[in-house]
Amino acid sequence: MMHFNDWKIVLVDDEKDILEMMTIALEDAGYGVTTAQDGEMGMRLCKEISPQIVITDIRMPGMDGIQLLEAVKKENPDIEVIVASAFGDMDLAIRALQLDASDFITKPINDEALHLALRRAQDRYTSRRQLKDYTTLLEKEKAETAQELIRTFLFQKNLIESSMDGILGCDENEKVVTFNRSMEKILGYSKNEVLNKMSLDQFFPPGEKERLKKELAGERYGGKNRLLLFETTLVGHSGKKIPVQVSATAQMNQDRESGLFCFFRDLGEIRRLEREVSDQARILHQDKMMSLGKLAASMVHEINNPLSGILNYLRLMIRTIRRGPLAEDKRERFLGYLNLMENETNRCSQIVSSLLTFSRRSSPSFGQVQVDDLLNRCIILSRHKLELQNIRLVSEIEPDIPQVAGDFNQLQQCVINLIFNAIDAMPDGGTLRLTGSFDNTKDYVTITVGDTGSGIPEKNLPHIFEPFFTTKQEGYGLGLGLSTVYGIMERHKGAVKVESQPGQGTTFKLQVPIYGMNQ
Repeated sequence: MMHFNDWKIVLVDDEKDILEMMTIALEDAGYGVTTAQDGEMGMRLCKEISPQIVITDIRMPGMDGIQLLEAVKKENPDIEVIVASAFGDMDLAIRALQLDASDFITKPINDEALHLALRRAQDRYTSRRQLKDYTTLLEKEKAETAQELIRTFLFQKNLIESSMDGILGCDENEKVVTFNRSMEKILGYSKNEVLNKMSLDQFFPPGEKERLKKELAGERYGGKNRLLLFETTLVGHSGKKIPVQVSATAQMNQDRESGLFCFFRDLGEIRRLEREVSDQARILHQDKMMSLGKLAASMVHEINNPLSGILNYLRLMIRTIRRGPLAEDKRERFLGYLNLMENETNRCSQIVSSLLTFSRRSSPSFGQVQVDDLLNRCIILSRHKLELQNIRLVSEIEPDIPQVAGDFNQLQQCVINLIFNAIDAMPDGGTLRLTGSFDNTKDYVTITVGDTGSGIPEKNLPHIFEPFFTTKQEGYGLGLGLSTVYGIMERHKGAVKVESQPGQGTTFKLQVPIYGMNQ
């Protein structure tokens, strides 16, 4: 509530003595008083200081009290106006009340009547302002609530529309009232065809809706009036049957179903994706088996030679021992034979171990991969084939390369595929450069396989990573190698780049993310 010192009063009267007397009385009571001797001046003061209360005489020269009242109320309806009148001015006093004066007092004015009129004017002013503030608050809150409701509605609508699941809702009569974009895609119907026109049973083959409702009322799939991951069949616009998985909930009102909300997943689409993943795994394994066949052919010779040497040394040692005790010089010679056999056996073991690791069909296992270990294993597997093709291997692996994130077996398959491509590009021999490098301004390690072969024609470059694209003669490849490399690098969140000039060779670069980056 306002204190008296906060109340400003404009006092208007053409009689100076009355002004002075009333000013003293009002100021003694704690009001702030400003005086005017005519209506025009009183109006100017109201515009300048915006008082809460105006006390004015009715009869004044120029603008009288009634005219001042009308002007004040038009300018600021919140100002309370008290009119002072003689007994003979009762008609004017009534007119003042009709024009929304808060009160009237008769002359001569006594203090009791004045302060009673002021209290009434204060109460009126305060009540009017409180009502106005409350109305403003209500309007603001109403607007904010409306905006919040609109925001909530739009959010929920967008949530339903953007859902990957098909969402269908129906009312107590099973008329469809919600039908999102995914549902349109699954069934082939548009919203305009469905909403408030079609009923739930029109989307099911005979008997299937009844089976769904029966399970919904039971306890088997998530509890009463709930279904979780229930498999059923829908009928699309074309009459095609669509296998789906549905989760649903019944809306209840006083133990009576008032609606149904269903979330559908197209099992046909899910199974298609599963087949794609399965096909990718099959192609990956098929490509690996082709590479393994090429490796095995060269490994036969690479392992056979040291085994033949080991066998010859063993036969020689057996014959020598059968002739009698060994002389000291023969003991030294035997130690030399044994060292040679140990080295050759160890080399054969590494080759066989690398071949077995490469051939093993295993689920992808992403972890930390040591780049030098990866490239050295690839060298072991491909060295003999390179030698048979008269290709010189130049290997440059930087020390302290960070570990990369990936599946060792799949990355090895990438590098082996690129080495084989390089070998095929150099039928008359050449140089193959295998490098592993790291730039500390990048978040990946680069593995490079470059050859000095015939290069790739410019018209073929956009197609080399496409499945089954090949420029080799029939029987020399299916065109899966580079598409496999591309797919593996995609799964590793890496990249494969190629640079080639016809007649000047080709360089492939694998960019493999460092372990811990983008995980």
